[in-house]
Amino acid sequence: MTLNKNPDNFFAETEQIAFDPGRLVPGIDFSNDPLLQGRVFSYADTQNYRLGGPNFHEIPINRPVNGKHNNQKDGFGRQDILKGNTSYFPNSTGGGCPYHAMLKGEKGFESHAEKIDGRKIRGRSTSFADHFTQARLFFHSQSPEEQEHIISAYSFELSKVNDPKIRERELAILHQIDKDLAKSVGKNLGITPPSTLDPLTVQFAKQNHPEYPIQAPTPEVTVSKALSMHIQPGEGNIESRKVAFLVADGVSKASVDEMKAALEAEGAEAVLVSTHVGKMTFKEGDTEEVQHTFLTDASVCYDAIYTPEGDSIKTLMQEPDYFQFLNEAYRHCKAIAFDKGAEKLIEQTLIKKVDEGIILASKGNLTKDFIFVMKGHRVWEREKDRKVAV
Repeated sequence: MTLNKNPDNFFAETEQIAFDPGRLVPGIDFSNDPLLQGRVFSYADTQNYRLGGPNFHEIPINRPVNGKHNNQKDGFGRQDILKGNTSYFPNSTGGGCPYHAMLKGEKGFESHAEKIDGRKIRGRSTSFADHFTQARLFFHSQSPEEQEHIISAYSFELSKVNDPKIRERELAILHQIDKDLAKSVGKNLGITPPSTLDPLTVQFAKQNHPEYPIQAPTPEVTVSKALSMHIQPGEGNIESRKVAFLVADGVSKASVDEMKAALEAEGAEAVLVSTHVGKMTFKEGDTEEVQHTFLTDASVCYDAIYTPEGDSIKTLMQEPDYFQFLNEAYRHCKAIAFDKGAEKLIEQTLIKKVDEGIILASKGNLTKDFIFVMKGHRVWEREKDRKVAV
């Protein structure tokens, strides 16, 4: 699977996609990870229930690239219409087709040859009693800005918990992952994190594995760059990114077209978001149909923001939803560009300072600098300064 674009249809793709680790291609086999082993067993049943039957693999978003060839013809949610009278194997009426790979001299799925020496028991691996190694690896693999984001997220969620005892128990759990993580979250909650787990937490954990807690083995990997989303500015690309052009009647078509052409050349998509839907009039006199407004769209739907120049700036200056759009984008560490004349709109926002993610036409090459910052995905350095005063 390659995640290289946004869905064209949310239900048909996002809602109906079936992730099933039990379906493997040749050359890949299962590891002994206990969580994966459990998922391999349960996912097929999950998709049968969630997607209406055993043929969920025929839904377009789930179809294998090379297709499948078997005699399975029935069941709920059947998509393919196969011809012939045979629905079993082996058979004579269908010429024996489709053949098993092994009967044609081909290799089908083969398990990894691994020497195993041990006793077969009905029980859980001791790794089920190791609750913190993977969580610690994930947290330590994040950039400082991403760690700050995780701290803010924990603080946000735990602030909604009314029982202080539950807050303390969760902080004790975070302390087992990383002391600084627990300390930072505890500071935001006004609580000193306990260094040991609460007896009730241990009691629940023992129900999962009677040997809990265990001395976790030394992990092979303590930090993995693959777990971080942090990209240095200019190192990534902007393919499939959606950029909101915040406009109103009187916007400069030249300003819109120049930036739009530059973005589309890099594989991004420009979307006009205006004060109203329907026909919008450019400063030059041309018109264009607009389908998105500040009333119906939100900044979270876009990867970056651009305000073109033109007479539209006077209208935007009086539009509260425009500034709400900008303020949210700023707080989510997104790149924001202003063409000539639009720069004065910053004075009405809650933006504290013009950082490298605020791109101004008066400071250099607007399109080039905007694309450069967008390639870093987010303005990571803004994470600590993104909080604004109302």
